[in-house]
Amino acid sequence: MTRGNEEMKKSFIHKFLSMRMNSGDEGKLRKHSYDPTEFASGIRVLDSMAMSHDMQSLRVFAATWNVGGKSPSSDLDLDNFLQVHCQSDIYILGFQEIVPLNAGNVLVIEDNGTAAKWLSLISQSLNKSCNINYSPIKRTNTNSCSFERNCSGSSSLFLQRTSLKTANKAFRSESRRRLKSCNCNVVEPERKSYGKDLCFACPKSKSNACDYASSSEEDDNLYKSGVSADVSTATPPRKNQHLRYSLIKSKQMVGIFVTIWVKNELVPYIGHLRTSCISRGILGCLGNKGCIAVSMTFKRTSFCFVASHLAAGEREGDELRRNLDVIEILKSTQFPKICKTQNTRVPDKILGHDRVIWLGDLNYRIALSYHETKKLLEQDKWDVLLNKDQLKIERKAGRVFAGWKEGKIGFPPTYKYSYNSDLYAGDTIQSKSKRRTPAWCDRILWYGDGIHQKSYVRWDSRFSDHRPVCATFLIFLHNLRY
Repeated sequence: MTRGNEEMKKSFIHKFLSMRMNSGDEGKLRKHSYDPTEFASGIRVLDSMAMSHDMQSLRVFAATWNVGGKSPSSDLDLDNFLQVHCQSDIYILGFQEIVPLNAGNVLVIEDNGTAAKWLSLISQSLNKSCNINYSPIKRTNTNSCSFERNCSGSSSLFLQRTSLKTANKAFRSESRRRLKSCNCNVVEPERKSYGKDLCFACPKSKSNACDYASSSEEDDNLYKSGVSADVSTATPPRKNQHLRYSLIKSKQMVGIFVTIWVKNELVPYIGHLRTSCISRGILGCLGNKGCIAVSMTFKRTSFCFVASHLAAGEREGDELRRNLDVIEILKSTQFPKICKTQNTRVPDKILGHDRVIWLGDLNYRIALSYHETKKLLEQDKWDVLLNKDQLKIERKAGRVFAGWKEGKIGFPPTYKYSYNSDLYAGDTIQSKSKRRTPAWCDRILWYGDGIHQKSYVRWDSRFSDHRPVCATFLIFLHNLRY
């Protein structure tokens, strides 16, 4: 074992003992607090890390936000929402009702100008320190917009009347063709380097990093420190180096919109980028409800991100419609085969991926009346309310999301608020037909090993009748040593 790994083991022992100290007992160990099994497990983890010191991890930020069909204004500050003070390697953002769900948007043609505005605001926050601003320049001889760099350092100018396709080009550092390409044949130049090792035809590592990195509401917190080698020292891409974060994918289906941003220096390690859209709306075939799923690889680890908006309604039995949406999405989502390597393990189904994150307005409600729910909220009895949460009930019964995990919820219900208010809509609406029982509609779940959730919070924005929900993860990659 190297000196560095010995130091990690000593650090772990120190932290373990510190966790077991009773601050009110002059540093003596709390009686019966020492768990030899837990301690031995931790030592085995560090020994495994010592033998496989090439293990790497990614810091991933995921968020879901139902924006209620409202178009954002240019002064909407997303810094706190995106937690830019704690930079992540990958940002996955799923929006619902990005446009009003009227007949024009659902049946005719979707408006993607609003999506371009959201991209501009997101880039403004993620790339703020770069002092790079984009403004649409109208050419005299064409109706199209092009972009020029503005290095004044002031707030970025807002994209207006700009197509999503044009905005995508402005914030991307790699071509779509390169990101979609199969690069399984790229060979890692050195074992300790961060080369483009994307080969899925190789056998799985015998020493798998996923064995100990998992964390959820049910898991313990032994490894919250998440000691690992970081991948952020990778070779930077060759162009658009002024951007700290590059857009690698954005996709809209009526009101559902997903956008994924990656640190610019990590973009070269992404491949096999694919999308699949499943419509579960009106008549079970329109796009006002459903999902957009994105599949990609980072080196030799496969990722899938699912942004969804499930069936609405708080009548008894509506939760079964939501269950059916999930079942059909898992069954019907099929990613196109683009990998030409024989015996490839690049998955074409959601559950075939190594690491999966599902986020969205899942619309599961609380199985109580409005007045019962309101009374428990006023008494801050969230645990009682959570026991009546439909998603928790359905998962526990094994009827939906079997094998998935969700972090512990420590925030108030995210729906339904009065606009521009901290009051739930039921406090301001007298009509029973329009009143909605508060619920945790907006959720983030994950599937697969090697995913450690570090935070699960909501952002208290008054922008819509939903409060956005955010989660940060430490996601371990497959070992590079074979």
